[in-house]
Amino acid sequence: MELRSVEELMDLLYACRHQRALRTAALLRRSRPADKELQVAGLVHGIEELLGPADGAAHAVRHLLGERVYHLVRGDVGGGADDDALRLRQADEESRTAGFDAGVLEDWRTVLELVAAHNSRLGAVD
Repeated sequence: MELRSVEELMDLLYACRHQRALRTAALLRRSRPADKELQVAGLVHGIEELLGPADGAAHAVRHLLGERVYHLVRGDVGGGADDDALRLRQADEESRTAGFDAGVLEDWRTVLELVAAHNSRLGAVD
């Protein structure tokens, strides 16, 4: 499956049980408020169950949200990405037991649009 828009991604996230993803993203927002790509990776890293094989899901994410989010969702590490991948895994683990109100998915639409627009601009330059 290919994700062609943030709207398609939002529909997919609504279809998921997304409360844990919301908590993961919210935890990442607290620890790294300026790192929108890391936050988005926390939000979308669990969608492979709806997109099919993990590699296919990651490639759909790559197309829409860019290389860094793609590598974080896949769990790839290397260089400075190690810290980010570790931070994502820690937030995911913490989200399993965190008991706070992480808001609603719609709160993330603007962040998803910003990351997708940034990726689109980067792709236009290449």
